[in-house]
Amino acid sequence: MKSRNYSESEKSAVVERFLVGGESVSTIAADTGISRSTLYAWIKSAQIEPVTLDFTLKNFRMLETKANRLEGIVEILQIANCTANAPLNERLQALEELHGQYNVHMLCDALKVPRGTFYNYIFRNKRDNTWYAKRREELRIRIQQIYDESKQIFGAGKITAVMKEEGYKVSQEMVRELMRDMGLLSIRQDAKKVYAKERRSLKNHLNQQFEVTRPNEVWVSDVTYFLCKDIKYYICAIIDLYAKRIVGYRVGKHNSTQLVKSTFKQAYESRKPAGQLLFHTDRGSNYRSYAMCSYLRELGVIQSFSKAGVPYDNSVMESFFSSLKREELYRTKYRSEAEFRAAVDAYMVFYNERRPHAKNGYKTPMKLESIYFEGPNETETCPEQRGSD
Repeated sequence: MKSRNYSESEKSAVVERFLVGGESVSTIAADTGISRSTLYAWIKSAQIEPVTLDFTLKNFRMLETKANRLEGIVEILQIANCTANAPLNERLQALEELHGQYNVHMLCDALKVPRGTFYNYIFRNKRDNTWYAKRREELRIRIQQIYDESKQIFGAGKITAVMKEEGYKVSQEMVRELMRDMGLLSIRQDAKKVYAKERRSLKNHLNQQFEVTRPNEVWVSDVTYFLCKDIKYYICAIIDLYAKRIVGYRVGKHNSTQLVKSTFKQAYESRKPAGQLLFHTDRGSNYRSYAMCSYLRELGVIQSFSKAGVPYDNSVMESFFSSLKREELYRTKYRSEAEFRAAVDAYMVFYNERRPHAKNGYKTPMKLESIYFEGPNETETCPEQRGSD
């Protein structure tokens, strides 16, 4: 009997019954009349040897990083004001505008500029570049706010993620650089060690000794808040214990390191203390922050902290804020933020210049200071310190 010749499509259909349909060779042979040996030969020739892929998680991440980098380069080329073939000066100017939004390596690769050339250009020009300085200051303010709101937990990665979610065009590299400049470090690492160190270092040097012998010997400070038009405003104030004078204050919308540091800076630059100054506060994170503590150390100021849960250790500030609220803030319904801030300004002048203080022998803080510095017949001429963030 002459054997039949089968077409390739017929062979494929038969083999598919075995490979895909799962039928046995005996069943297919009985049904088609094709010998089992022939079927086995067709199946063997149709089978594809399995391919072994040496594809690890490391390889995947490398490919993912490369893809992200190429995606970033494409994005840079799309928004840059020039091409990679433009004159060098044009490319440098374009990179400067994008600096901080993308990784420097990615920027330089996109427009084919050596990184050394770019860094030299940036560092040479940034001192005189108002736009550059303004942008960095804007980023610093928001970085500080996020850092404080996270209770000093967030590092550069998390802060960058928050800022990008808010619409900021900023790279983690830029955030890390600015945090380094600002002295901001995440306390999440070695938290137990930091806690133990703080318990040893947060000493109460004042120890409720509120009577001092001269101005600028001891300053005390605290932060309170007040709701105006359903918005919480924080008031930071500093009092010189000698005459109970307000030497600095600020109003802000965030209880942050920036608020207390700027208040202290305002007072310090105005008063210019000549002798040793002790600065006493509670244990709030803004007063204990790395940025605040390092700033005070540079000035040679000794920090003193109230004991945890002992408000009497800073009773002068507690008493002042109580007076501010009872004598002014609780008595008025403010129609705007500007009206509220103006009221705080006016009260600080009133407190220093016209309000007699029992601890001063019923002299005003300004009068008692003028007696110390100039004698009892002279009047104080130093302007009141006021401000807002």
